Amino acid sequence: MESFLPFLVTVVCCHLCLISVADESPASRPEPPPAAEEQSRMEHRFRQVLRENPPPAATAPDAVQVHLRRGDARFFLRQFSEAVDEYQAMIRLRPELDASHWQLGIALYFADRPEEAAAQFDRYHTFDDVDRENGIWRFLCHHRAFGVEHAARQLLQYRKDDREPFPAVYQLFDGTLTPDEALRLIPADLSARERDKRLFYTELYIGMLATVRRERAAAELALRKAVSRQWPRTAGYGPHYMWHVARLQLRRLQQQSELTN
Repeated sequence: MESFLPFLVTVVCCHLCLISVADESPASRPEPPPAAEEQSRMEHRFRQVLRENPPPAATAPDAVQVHLRRGDARFFLRQFSEAVDEYQAMIRLRPELDASHWQLGIALYFADRPEEAAAQFDRYHTFDDVDRENGIWRFLCHHRAFGVEHAARQLLQYRKDDREPFPAVYQLFDGTLTPDEALRLIPADLSARERDKRLFYTELYIGMLATVRRERAAAELALRKAVSRQWPRTAGYGPHYMWHVARLQLRRLQQQSELTN
């Protein structure tokens, strides 16, 4: 998903059992997930973004960028349907952005519209047929909408190389690797930053897979690890967005747990 919205290259720079990593160096060891105070500060900033970026006129020269900022803020505030509206407003102004709009697919998924989300990730595959992260989200959508057997049958096949750690992460979804095996494939001698990156994505998608399988305890454990990583907080637009995805999914699971206890 690293090639999304090329006209916004200064803003957008991303693509798109369980966790006991004993050999992490102190520099790469994760911090605790955001506490309630930090969550409150973040939400204050996102509401400020909405105040500073009122809905633009369609003829405004920066209307597309404003809808992107508003859509992101709405998503991070868990206003998922409203985020969908903002992202779709972008596409109405610039229809050529539709195929590359992975944020819309994720917002549709969180808005409990998995069939529409799957269709969005289908369109993204016509834009980028290398990015396995897109294939993962398509699988998650099919799993939620149609069940595990359908999702497995419809899993996209990739022939070209992809960025790390997604070749191994994708094997979680085709069933050829277990979570522990995927984690063990991450080399111990990487730089602290690179290792944190690979751990983040692996933990995120272990958690997302466990979520659709309704393995709540495993999902919460994996996502807590992912949210605790420092790399995605400062690595740029795409990784930071995915950090929020992990944070929001973890919060959703925790709220579900509270309701059932």
